Amino acid sequence: MAIPGKISTLQITKIVDFGVYLDGEQLGEILLPMKWVPEGCRPHDKLEVFIYFDSEDRLIATTHKPLAQVGDFAFLIAKAVNDVGAFLDWGLDKDLLVPYREQKVKMTAGKSYLVYIFADEKTGRLAGSAKLEPFFERDTTALRSGEEVDLVIWAKSDLGYKAIINNLYEGLLYDNEIFQEPEIGKKMKGFVVKAREDGKIDLSLFKPGYGKVDELSQKIIDILEQNHGFIGISDKSPAEEIYLMFGMSKKTFKKAIGSLYKQRIILIEEEGIKLFSGE
Repeated sequence: MAIPGKISTLQITKIVDFGVYLDGEQLGEILLPMKWVPEGCRPHDKLEVFIYFDSEDRLIATTHKPLAQVGDFAFLIAKAVNDVGAFLDWGLDKDLLVPYREQKVKMTAGKSYLVYIFADEKTGRLAGSAKLEPFFERDTTALRSGEEVDLVIWAKSDLGYKAIINNLYEGLLYDNEIFQEPEIGKKMKGFVVKAREDGKIDLSLFKPGYGKVDELSQKIIDILEQNHGFIGISDKSPAEEIYLMFGMSKKTFKKAIGSLYKQRIILIEEEGIKLFSGE
């Protein structure tokens, strides 16, 4: 189905000197200018194109792939600002407009912003909005605790960092889960801890529960072996020190060494941890 702001596969209906016309179905014929037409095209061939509006608000197609489509959250750089709004680079000849009414703070050329790309309900014109909250999905029943998800860091909050989850939901990474301050727009993997009734989701960079401990136990053993069986870090060490050495939170580290201790693989001493020698 041909949808403005989306990549679609459309059939060539006719070829003219200045391009080819594509069957836009309910949208009518859509021009693909000659500069974007692949060599050797014939009528009835199908092309994968992106549909958008040109500078005169006419539907047009391009074989260029945008950095994001309608329905996506994207971190884009502002190329220019005028009395209408800010124009963001999304990989096409025509930049994406973010009107002033859709800006949380006044945008500045040269800076990057997280925006949601949408089509205006009345005009169908494509635009961006930095007011992200209305676009998040509130029904979180599809998510499960412990599920691995894709994150984009969105904003700093009093409790930690807000993140966009799977291009659909909003969530929060608490400060005690983060040991290196992430940049806004940074993409990373995370895990669902809890989906709350308000539609927001608690997140972690580590898999909740003991499932992650088993995975990380071997890492602790390997590091101990590399250090002659002893490391001067214990469950009383600062969280930052634990993270730098083992790449895990203090809570996960304590669970891991507790499991290894019960299996008589390590000893936990006041000065640190060491491999159990059987003596």
